[in-house]
Amino acid sequence: MMAQLPEQRLPVELFLDLDRSGPVPLYYQISSRLEQAIRDETLPAGSRLENEVALAARLGLSRPTIRRAIQELVDQGLLVRRRGIGTQVVHGKVTRNVELTSLYEDLERSGQTPETTVLAVEHGTADDRVAEALGVELGSPVLHIRRLRSADGVPLAILDNVLPEPFIDLDEESLEKHGLYQLLRARGVTMRVAKQRIGARAATAGEAELLDLSRGAPVLTMSRTAFDNSGVAVEFGQHCYRPDRYSFEVTLVDR
Repeated sequence: MMAQLPEQRLPVELFLDLDRSGPVPLYYQISSRLEQAIRDETLPAGSRLENEVALAARLGLSRPTIRRAIQELVDQGLLVRRRGIGTQVVHGKVTRNVELTSLYEDLERSGQTPETTVLAVEHGTADDRVAEALGVELGSPVLHIRRLRSADGVPLAILDNVLPEPFIDLDEESLEKHGLYQLLRARGVTMRVAKQRIGARAATAGEAELLDLSRGAPVLTMSRTAFDNSGVAVEFGQHCYRPDRYSFEVTLVDR
């Protein structure tokens, strides 16, 4: 049974850089900062958060905003609500969960330095598979980007994404400096759900060279279509990862 610790008052410094007028919802900003506090053990396993009313008052935010931020982490299995106890941290440090984040963000949160080599940025049209995944007309304008993602100089993944017409002006310079999901959120996109499939296969010769693997070595694969809060597809990705440097973790939450 998880030990009950005293209620922990979060340092206000954790929230000093909240952007109260930008496109990123406040609940998401709060949730991200709480998640980081759990990952770096500012909020250790077993600790209890101060109550929502008190935290909302200290930050000058509404209680529904704080409640939604906390619920995001409850849904991920990082926090749990306990009657008579309050909201409690389930985990300390975690590996990358299968959740709606990007590899770039996950590397930053784990203290690693993400590096991106843009392999291709191409304008094209949607074929049958892309049109079905993105829910657009066959032949619609799309942007195809392909990147090599490394961390601290070690290649980790080849990321292959197709984006619909509203995002075809993304450029190589931006993609080298920022994660794709960061760029989409900066445009006001709120990603809410994704269809995702995880698998494994042998690396192609080109993939093996980029990932510094022997030819035919196994790679993990993930295909994902992400949708915004209105149900519109914003990206279709097909990625492969080095299995010795990368793994997926799934948290199962009893609802």
